Amino acid sequence: MQYVLLIHEPETESYPQGEADPAWHAILQAHTEYGGQMHGAGVFVGGAGLKSASLATTVRVTPQGRTVHDGPFAETREQLGGLYMIDVPDLDAAIDWAKRLPIAGNGSIEIRPLLPPPPMPG
Repeated sequence: MQYVLLIHEPETESYPQGEADPAWHAILQAHTEYGGQMHGAGVFVGGAGLKSASLATTVRVTPQGRTVHDGPFAETREQLGGLYMIDVPDLDAAIDWAKRLPIAGNGSIEIRPLLPPPPMPG
């Protein structure tokens, strides 16, 4: 079964200097090692880190139409910082991988099962 591990953390607390912060480089190395473990176990499907939430653009959909906003739309302390897609036997295995996922400070890892892809026309 495929799951996505969504990494939520307060980026301003974890990396106050952004990509120039030594903590950012240390966590990047930890993610490189973690990804290597996933590859070695044959569970890695995909994933990526995300640039700062300050660079986000949100398209808001309402009955009145669609509007574009700078930055993330949600008001929250934690931002989505990255994700991993994994293919494991069950939720317990996904939880095990999530518990090992490196986070620089305080944060959370949301585990969500993926829907099967829609059938391709043709």
